[in-house]
Amino acid sequence: MIKRTLFFANPAYLSTKNEQMVVSFPEEDKKETKIPIEDLGYVVLENQQITITNGLLMKLVQNKTAVISCDQQHLPCSFFQPLVGHTEQTERMRHQLNASLPLKKQLWQQTVTAKIENQAQHLLLQGKNALKLKRWAKDVKSGDTDNHEAYAAAYYFQNLFTIPAFSRNQKGIAPNNLLNYGYAILRAVTARALCSSGLLPSVGIFHRNKYNAFCLADDVMEPYRPFVDALVYDIVETGCQIEELNQNLKAALLRIPAMDVMIDGKQSPLMNAMSRTTNSLYECYAGSSRKLLYPNF
Repeated sequence: MIKRTLFFANPAYLSTKNEQMVVSFPEEDKKETKIPIEDLGYVVLENQQITITNGLLMKLVQNKTAVISCDQQHLPCSFFQPLVGHTEQTERMRHQLNASLPLKKQLWQQTVTAKIENQAQHLLLQGKNALKLKRWAKDVKSGDTDNHEAYAAAYYFQNLFTIPAFSRNQKGIAPNNLLNYGYAILRAVTARALCSSGLLPSVGIFHRNKYNAFCLADDVMEPYRPFVDALVYDIVETGCQIEELNQNLKAALLRIPAMDVMIDGKQSPLMNAMSRTTNSLYECYAGSSRKLLYPNF
């Protein structure tokens, strides 16, 4: 089932009644709205004048709805996650924490290979040369000791956008702002799926920054990034204004959880595919599988 994404850019009062989210607006001409909580997958709170009740927060978290709040620059900055995301959470976390170094290196090898292959397919879709990426994808070693991921990313972004002086940098020129926003949404999708699979988003395969609470999310989302890149590329190609993230651009990027992707030979919404990926990761931790399931671009 595809869950709905709600985006609140205006002042609102959010509460709950009869297992529904009740949305009230300060403006007298706007009618009160009710949405079933079970239909909600993501709720993005952007306006600083939004009030949300604790009762609603509790029900959203119990429904595994990702509640994302934004900072003063209107970028996602926090994500509410449940303390208990799966009935077997303790056992699953134990398998995750006991994962051997060789297993982690193999998982990272699969992740980097899938990411580079998807980057190559995206370049080919846009009629660009991807021979180097194809070769690097085949040469990734256990643990990516040769750092093919970094080389591939640099080449990929140098050749993707035909924008003078463009380079991938969080504080760089547009469309870096669109990529930042899209990746933040993707990160929340990944963290939500990891929690639902009973895993710790903070304990990564490769990423291990002590200041990063979402190391595993940053690992698992890597092969999904080209899907965000493709959406941003399409927006850029329309010729619309991209220097400032307006409401229309955000609305387009908030389609990311419902994007169609191909995984295991079947078409699936990205949010559902991510759940299959995180479940396959648990199976690798538990020793019942050695293969991570990632989408093919």
